[in-house]
Amino acid sequence: MIQDIITYFVNNGQTYLTYVGQHLSLSIEALVLACVLALPMAYFSYEKPWVKQVSTLLTQGLRVIPSLGILFILIPFIGVGRLPALIALVILGIPPILLQTIIGFESVSDTLVETALGLGMTKWQLLNKVQLPLALPHLLNGIKLALVELIASTTLATYIGAGGLGTLIFTGLGLYRYDLLLIGGGLVALLSFVSMVVFDLAIKGVTHDET
Repeated sequence: MIQDIITYFVNNGQTYLTYVGQHLSLSIEALVLACVLALPMAYFSYEKPWVKQVSTLLTQGLRVIPSLGILFILIPFIGVGRLPALIALVILGIPPILLQTIIGFESVSDTLVETALGLGMTKWQLLNKVQLPLALPHLLNGIKLALVELIASTTLATYIGAGGLGTLIFTGLGLYRYDLLLIGGGLVALLSFVSMVVFDLAIKGVTHDET
């Protein structure tokens, strides 16, 4: 198998880098868009209880739908390719970021908020200088969970022609090529592991700074 792996890289090195680039770009774009949508939603959910109820029900409903199901639901409306894959991944990325950020905001002491307002802080200053820094560990944890899920789920984007490392994985499954499975699946696992380690270190650093 080692010889097969070496042979693959010798003959298909550029193609492999293309798959890696597709996988990373799709995952990161989905994460950024999920953050853009989830973070304001989390703040409004913290401020308005009814928004929190709607957001919680919505995210719980989204988490019930499997990744592949979301992809296939979108096909009749926007076809196949990168766009439906990106939309599906954004939908998958929102719940962990949203829920963890709400938990982070709720962990901020009411007494601390009242004291800050009593000192004359505006709501924007309160958010920027008090609430967001204190909620940051939970926020980063939500981003970590979302990124790990997105890296894994992006492999399914191959089914609708969005490319990525899933191409190698499903080709390997179809041809019983264990070298392709290892090359594709191994890097997906490695990317997920590295993401977890990096964010865990960031969370530990932020928590240490606060203490």
